[in-house]
Amino acid sequence: MNHENPLSLWTRWAIPVLLMVFCLICELVVPTETKPAFFSEGGPVEGIQEAILAITVLYAALLTWNAPSHWLKIWFGIATVSCIYVLGEEISWGQTIFNWATPELWGTVNDQNETNLHNTSTWLDQKPKVLLQIGVLVGGLIIPALQKWKPSALPAKFASIYPSAQVSIVAAFALAVKLIETGQDMTSFKLFWRSSEVLEIYIYYFVMIYLCEMWARFGKKNAA
Repeated sequence: MNHENPLSLWTRWAIPVLLMVFCLICELVVPTETKPAFFSEGGPVEGIQEAILAITVLYAALLTWNAPSHWLKIWFGIATVSCIYVLGEEISWGQTIFNWATPELWGTVNDQNETNLHNTSTWLDQKPKVLLQIGVLVGGLIIPALQKWKPSALPAKFASIYPSAQVSIVAAFALAVKLIETGQDMTSFKLFWRSSEVLEIYIYYFVMIYLCEMWARFGKKNAA
């Protein structure tokens, strides 16, 4: 099932390229001794992630409100809760903004001494990240490929929420960063000081443009 794609060349091409240029320039010009602060909470890289996530929360909430059917409301409702959770975790539920002290008891179970959940267990940190990475791979590369070359392999009843092929560009950037991260773990070559932060930018951006596309598909006509 084909849908009109609302994503502009700027959205699907220029911004992902500029984000990569920004990250590469940072690797070159930011001194090694200041990179921990630059790529950590409160730094510009985290700020980009948080801004993207804030937009995803807005789109997801609007879609949940304006979705034309109950099952779409459930789908976008899950997206809303998930995006709120990820954004909340990124800002430690406000700690990075308001700089409150971590309660002593919580600090004993949080390995970064922050008021979030993902630093307390790999099940709340690494496992959700793996699911997001799989989601980008499937939604951004596999599904568009099947839509083009073997559409019969995809369940027709979910056709309305399949992403278009034009989100594949961002998915390809995410895959490239993931491959670089894997290569860095196996060799002494380091292109990115913290490749995981670069990867998160592209994962969050992928979710954002997917929801942007869904808004053009479902939200605008129902909000009008």
